[in-house]
Amino acid sequence: MTDTGIDPSVAPSGSGCVECEADGGWWLHLRRCAACGHIGCCDDSLGKHGTAHWRETGHPVIRSFEPGESWFYDFDSLETFEGPQLAAPEHYPLTQSAPGPADRLPADWQSLLR
Repeated sequence: MTDTGIDPSVAPSGSGCVECEADGGWWLHLRRCAACGHIGCCDDSLGKHGTAHWRETGHPVIRSFEPGESWFYDFDSLETFEGPQLAAPEHYPLTQSAPGPADRLPADWQSLLR
């Protein structure tokens, strides 16, 4: 891992939010820890597991895990930036729904978000 908190060699932990998958939840958008590959949901999701991962581990940098997005965000500096290419895959499968997963998405999902 570099001193920036990024390890380009680490693959993502899966194709969905680790904690939402474990508890049967759902997410709006996905974020990838640039240090360890943990996939967590964004702060607009109910669980906010991407930020929770940073608070629990101190890993400061996340990258979007959305198709077509390659931005990084540093929780310590509160800055968005362009960074190195990370180990594949760079986003969740294109066949996966967003928000998702589709089979756990409540019919009123939009009213549940902040």
